Amino acid sequence: MTPPPPIALDEAQARLLASAAPLPSETLPVEQALGRYLAAPVSARRSQPAADLSAMDGYAMRVEDQSGPWHIVGESAAGHPFPQTLRTGEAARISTGALMPEGAGAVLLQEEALREGELLRAAGGEPSPRHVRRAGFDFRAGETLLHLGTPLTPGRVALVLASGNAQVEVGRTPSLTVLDSGDELAADPTHCLPHQIPASNGAMLAAMAAPFTSQVTRLGPVPDTMESLLAALEQAEGHDVLVTSGGASVGDHDLVRPALERWGANIEFWRVSLKPGKPLLVARRGRQLILGLPGNPVSSFITATLFLLPLLRRLGGSGQPLPVSVSLPLLEPLPPTGDRLEFLRARLAPGGVVALGQQDSSALCSLSVADALIRRAARSPAAPTGEPVNVILLEQNGNA
Repeated sequence: MTPPPPIALDEAQARLLASAAPLPSETLPVEQALGRYLAAPVSARRSQPAADLSAMDGYAMRVEDQSGPWHIVGESAAGHPFPQTLRTGEAARISTGALMPEGAGAVLLQEEALREGELLRAAGGEPSPRHVRRAGFDFRAGETLLHLGTPLTPGRVALVLASGNAQVEVGRTPSLTVLDSGDELAADPTHCLPHQIPASNGAMLAAMAAPFTSQVTRLGPVPDTMESLLAALEQAEGHDVLVTSGGASVGDHDLVRPALERWGANIEFWRVSLKPGKPLLVARRGRQLILGLPGNPVSSFITATLFLLPLLRRLGGSGQPLPVSVSLPLLEPLPPTGDRLEFLRARLAPGGVVALGQQDSSALCSLSVADALIRRAARSPAAPTGEPVNVILLEQNGNA
């Protein structure tokens, strides 16, 4: 079969995501929803803070009562408010986060106060309203705090709880089968003959996908025979996504595409104008979406970053499933590119980004230290030091 011409990356990503509708939602306690994507906006059920609070340790008094001295009539502590109304000439000891007494509108800082028994004077500054956290300054009841498709990070978990919500509606996380194939793959890395390589792609892809899935099933390594591939594919039935690694190219032993077709899958597109990662395949069988990734580990990693992870995020309800990218200056020059869009493994450094020296699609050492991918358009001229480039921040090695 003559392979079809490769399609552009942006078109391929758009077609994949357009074919993937978010999975049904479910309602969970907020603390069980970390990492999920919101299937409905979150609105505040209360104001934060609900009343004026002190932002500092010190003494509270009326806002117009600036000169002193003041008579100390009690205390307002966090969780234990002062029960009376402050009058002119009166002050209450107050701690950070404590409710401002009725009538009070300013705070004299503790380090600027001179106390003699129950008599208080200003030893330096004067009482100021700026040391007061006004009611609702963070958010107000009824305000929309988080929008549809937003991921629940630890800070957002705190926000949702503080806003008076105990539960959230979130997207269901997809299930995934990872199948790697190839006669050259050895399942046991400690017993690997010279004509073999340890099977590592399946473990890598499962690890990449784990934060975005409810279940990851590993299959393989599967031999390069039609019978073996069909038997493995039968085991993948029922999961939301199937991803294969290896066997998606055009060689005599690349049987993934014909095996998928014999299994009943419809090939939606095959081959993307991308380096590395050209043999990418996207298919569907019923409601199951299928990605066929290249077998070279770096190609598999990059196509998983560009296609598998966005697909899983989309199914989980993400509003922004594609990888995060930024513009950074090059710290070292780059040569011109060829006829395909290229992604170079790179490291972030103070002031910019630098491409790693080894870019072969089988080289794992450079992949293991890369925390960014430099995107360079096809037929780009040489890029000098200092030129801004588009950079994808990788989720490995601390970036998100």
